[in-house]
Amino acid sequence: MQCALDQAVLAQSAGEVPVGAVVVLNGEVIASGCNQPIGRNDPTAHAEIVALRAAALRIGNYRLAGCELYVTLEPCAMCAGAIQHARIARLVWGAKDPKTGACGSVVDLFSQPLLNHHAQVVSEVMAPESAALLQGFFAQRRARAKQQALALRGDALRSGALGTEMIRPPESDPA
Repeated sequence: MQCALDQAVLAQSAGEVPVGAVVVLNGEVIASGCNQPIGRNDPTAHAEIVALRAAALRIGNYRLAGCELYVTLEPCAMCAGAIQHARIARLVWGAKDPKTGACGSVVDLFSQPLLNHHAQVVSEVMAPESAALLQGFFAQRRARAKQQALALRGDALRSGALGTEMIRPPESDPA
């Protein structure tokens, strides 16, 4: 999981939400990935998908039977579907995702009996470390947005800020 956390830090340094993932086969990391939807302009470039794609290329098969996936955030429905389709044997995830988590927080796609593949799921491994990265990232983003809003508001309140004087309504004619 520490390798996945290292990938999350890479995502954060690129301005992406800090989520990282690694694929392990026979105790060896064969692929890794971090969130890249902003940088790639790709809504599917979640850390899990990036890592699964790299692993499939490495072993030459889209089926990743016997592989384990470690990810710092509970996978969303898209990623859960890809994990199942790839036949990942074991999924280990860190922080809960109360908005889009598909391993129990919002839905649990891995417990659906009608689906034909069921990975073993281990949840909340190194959850405090994973959550701290995410919380720090979003706190920093909110602080930056607040600073920008205050700067704009300050400009709007200053007379002549844009090189114009404030316009006053004409005084009424007493006649």
